[in-house]
Amino acid sequence: MLISSFPVFAQTGSAQPASSVVTKSISSQGVTTSSTAGQFSNGGIPAITMKTNPDGSEDYSINLQILALMTMLGFLPAIVILMTSFTRIVVVMSILRQAMGLQQTPSNQVIIGISLFLTFFIMSPVFDKINQQSVQPYLNDKISARQAFDSAQQPMKQFMLKQTRIKDLETFVHLSGSDVNDPQDVPMSVLIPAFVTSELKTAFQIGFMLFLPFLIIDLVVASVLMAMGMMMLSPMIVSLPFKLMLFVLVDGWNLILSTLAGSFSL
Repeated sequence: MLISSFPVFAQTGSAQPASSVVTKSISSQGVTTSSTAGQFSNGGIPAITMKTNPDGSEDYSINLQILALMTMLGFLPAIVILMTSFTRIVVVMSILRQAMGLQQTPSNQVIIGISLFLTFFIMSPVFDKINQQSVQPYLNDKISARQAFDSAQQPMKQFMLKQTRIKDLETFVHLSGSDVNDPQDVPMSVLIPAFVTSELKTAFQIGFMLFLPFLIIDLVVASVLMAMGMMMLSPMIVSLPFKLMLFVLVDGWNLILSTLAGSFSL
């Protein structure tokens, strides 16, 4: 009774797959389904295929390229923090705030904003090279996605190698067990931690030099207060206006930001 109520099953006398039933019913109305069947598989999910480039090489389909691009966007904050000048700048700015005795001024948002835009300023030559060598040729279909990714690594690699100490680079090459004789042959998985280590060391060295003048002011104020017998008065309260006055008189922001920008050899 149930089978005879459906015309398709009643004609064949046996159950047919749903896909063939839909294909036959649509084909009987004069609709072509070959293009749709070739683009989708596994219940409507776009098929991941390889495409052939004009030079004869093969590349991933646009669906897989979009998926890879969206995945890389999730790593964008880590790339900005650990592969650019951002680490050195934000650490120095945080040490400066502690040296002046200011707890929340400037705020974390202001420090991160200054560090971010100063990073864009310092890294602009590197970003221009990436745009010219990788992004624009890829958008104009002159190179494949894999070639664009490989060529984009070279400017970043050159920047990080210039800022990385040889000792730090040798340490991570030894830990990885790689046999590398030329720094240009060091893989990115080894270069990135070596670069971060060098950046932290440089940032702490700059922070130490910033601490010295403010530390001297604290010592002088504390000695004067002790000599005057003002034991209950905190030296930090008295020394803070002198620190701010000294920082403004020497044009501290201009000196620090210009020194940070000039510390990167591009």
